[in-house]
Amino acid sequence: MGKVAVGAAMVCAAAVCAAAALVVRQRIRKSGRWAKAMAILREFEDKCGTLTGKLRQVADAMTVEMRAGLASEGGSKLKMLISYVDNLPTGDEKGLFYALDLGGTNFRVLRVLWGGKEDRVVKQEFEEVSIPPHLMIGSSDALFGYVAEALAKFVATEGEGLHPSPGQQRELSFTFSFPVQQTSIASGTLIKWTKGFSIEDTVGQDVVGELTKAMERVGLDMRVVALVNDTIGTLAGGRYYNQDVIAAVILGTGTNAAYVERAQAIPMWHGLLPKSGEMVINMERGNFRSSHLRLTEYDLALDVESLNPGEQIFEKVISGMYLGEIVCRVLLKMAQEAAFFGGDVPLKLEIPFILRTPHMSAMHHDTSSDLREVGSKLKDIPEISTTSLKMRKAIVELCDIVAARGARLSAAGIVGILKKLGRDTMKDGEMQKSEIALDGGLFEHYTKFRTSMESTLKELLGEEVSECIAIEHSNDGSGIGAALLAASHSQYLGVAEA
Repeated sequence: MGKVAVGAAMVCAAAVCAAAALVVRQRIRKSGRWAKAMAILREFEDKCGTLTGKLRQVADAMTVEMRAGLASEGGSKLKMLISYVDNLPTGDEKGLFYALDLGGTNFRVLRVLWGGKEDRVVKQEFEEVSIPPHLMIGSSDALFGYVAEALAKFVATEGEGLHPSPGQQRELSFTFSFPVQQTSIASGTLIKWTKGFSIEDTVGQDVVGELTKAMERVGLDMRVVALVNDTIGTLAGGRYYNQDVIAAVILGTGTNAAYVERAQAIPMWHGLLPKSGEMVINMERGNFRSSHLRLTEYDLALDVESLNPGEQIFEKVISGMYLGEIVCRVLLKMAQEAAFFGGDVPLKLEIPFILRTPHMSAMHHDTSSDLREVGSKLKDIPEISTTSLKMRKAIVELCDIVAARGARLSAAGIVGILKKLGRDTMKDGEMQKSEIALDGGLFEHYTKFRTSMESTLKELLGEEVSECIAIEHSNDGSGIGAALLAASHSQYLGVAEA
């Protein structure tokens, strides 16, 4: 072989070796990046730990905070608000009653004809109305006037048989899902507007009074007999069908719980004399916080950057508003420190709430062999166009960690309520049946969240006790339940006829 040929062969061999070395270095680099990404995931998983012992501590802390909140005003992060609902539905309710649900950019009006234990719901009709944006920042007269006009139009559509008994005034339950300091079953002072509303002349005013004046202006003869929130409505709706219902929990965008407390357990400082020997307590459980509630760096950062730092900590860990955002924040760190999505960090991941909990749920429930739904949802975030199967599996695992933590902590919160009521253990070999009415999109639509929560309840309570505890989906509690509370607090109790 000539010198030229030998030289060429040596050059080719060197090039091949260099290319091979480059491939090896790239593999090592990729392997290192993957190891770093998995280290971030494992650290997060460890800090999210919800071992059974830790969950029992959370449940105990919830019980302690419930007692403290009842014992003194401001004595706990749990507000433990007296609802003034001391007459829950029995199933005997009869007559025509209305409900108005105002809690967002839409409101709903509902009428129900109750037929007692035999006929239950004879007829139900409703209408949903959008609120024009300018009314959300206008005056109270304009907003409540618009609501009253829509309510009057709805009342005018009463069909045959859908009228109150002769000589009786129409009665309404008002579900108002904004912060209110309640002063009676049918009155409450607005503390502040949320959810995009800003109507300063209503703050500090009785919202039932504002609605009543608006109804009078449009010539609508109707009396508000109950002011409630969606959690209490859910409890009322559940109790109507099952007298074993002792509490209600909302698991949706946010979270809350209400339960039935014995009158003698309510300290005299409340100055109340419940008619029935029991009172519904609105816990405002989203504000629960305890040293046993482990918070990761992602939770702390989310809280600091929120509109209400230091508040609603439990809600920020378990509710539908925040689960997807927590997943996104972990993915962002994996992208920044381990190039999880390649060389460039997808800047869209830095946009708050770009990844919503419904996206997370869809990815978590993906059962396809190539996890194509995971890839599809990530493509909705620009700059994440391609992902490997290995990456998609890691993302599903991340979703599982976040959802399981939220579900297990939510179960611990329910056990805390059962402990407060003494319904978490067998007594003399017997156990009272207890049912929890549960509503909210997170519980209804996120199957893996729901099953994890239910299995955790069994884990914490034990097989024997858990057989006496039932979780039942109570759909549309804020509507049907509110209409029931209008009936159970009617001025015509014992007189109304179907």
